[in-house]
Amino acid sequence: MSYLKFFSLAAPMALALLVTPAQAQTTPTEQMTGYVAQAGQPAQAARGQEFFTAKHGKEWSCSTCHTSKPTVDGKHATTGKVIAPMAPAFNPQRFTDAAKTEKWFRRNCNDVVGRECTAGEKADFLSWLLTLKS
Repeated sequence: MSYLKFFSLAAPMALALLVTPAQAQTTPTEQMTGYVAQAGQPAQAARGQEFFTAKHGKEWSCSTCHTSKPTVDGKHATTGKVIAPMAPAFNPQRFTDAAKTEKWFRRNCNDVVGRECTAGEKADFLSWLLTLKS
């Protein structure tokens, strides 16, 4: 095989490896710990539960779509799309990708609170969800 032919085949594969983003695999506890560090205060599960069920000046609360029991499937209030349980003990894929977690916090906090959630709110929320066991 000529050098030029090898390079023309190998270069795109090498480039794909460099450009493909690495998955930000993590655990819910690791993410909560990161939010606690950012917030500079311990997480409180009771505050997380209150945040989840309360309305924050907008039409929806978190529980509008995720139900008051985040251990069961929810349903999006507008689209009707089924939403898997929020609690990690009932949905092992939940909060295992930091980028996805941030994406959904950003979207949902804007819908519910009208702004991005603080690190403390995220820590409290995850702290509460981690107390829910099967």
